[in-house]
Amino acid sequence: MNLTPFFTLGELTVSETASRLGIENTPDPEVMKNLYRLATFLEDVRALAGGPVLVSSGYRSPALNKVIGGSARSAHMSGLAADFNVPGFAPYKLAALIAASQLAFDQLILEFDAWVHLGLALDKPRRQVLTIRKGTGYQSGLVMLANGEGEAF
Repeated sequence: MNLTPFFTLGELTVSETASRLGIENTPDPEVMKNLYRLATFLEDVRALAGGPVLVSSGYRSPALNKVIGGSARSAHMSGLAADFNVPGFAPYKLAALIAASQLAFDQLILEFDAWVHLGLALDKPRRQVLTIRKGTGYQSGLVMLANGEGEAF
């Protein structure tokens, strides 16, 4: 089922962990509304980056979120967050491109120099930008690696 021209419900809800463990990961009607909004936002990211957005994690049911160790307040559980990459962009450069844009995100996180997390708000977006790496916890802003941005995905 297409949510938008380039994003399907399947790609925003698929989870190998949920399949492997038999965890239900079907969104309810309220989450579905949020997933349409998220997919529309990801279309904007796709246009900004000029290439496909590869989602590695979208909606997570509360049970799935708990099993994978997600935050108890994760926007993934509401269908308002996605983790992704864009081929040809190092995650740092992708995060910097989105942070410099006019896109109204709530939270943008460069995670472990491996992917970008983007969350949307139910009300006024904060445009909070963070970096997290193993052993550092969350740091404010985009923090570059000591040897540069990292490799392109």
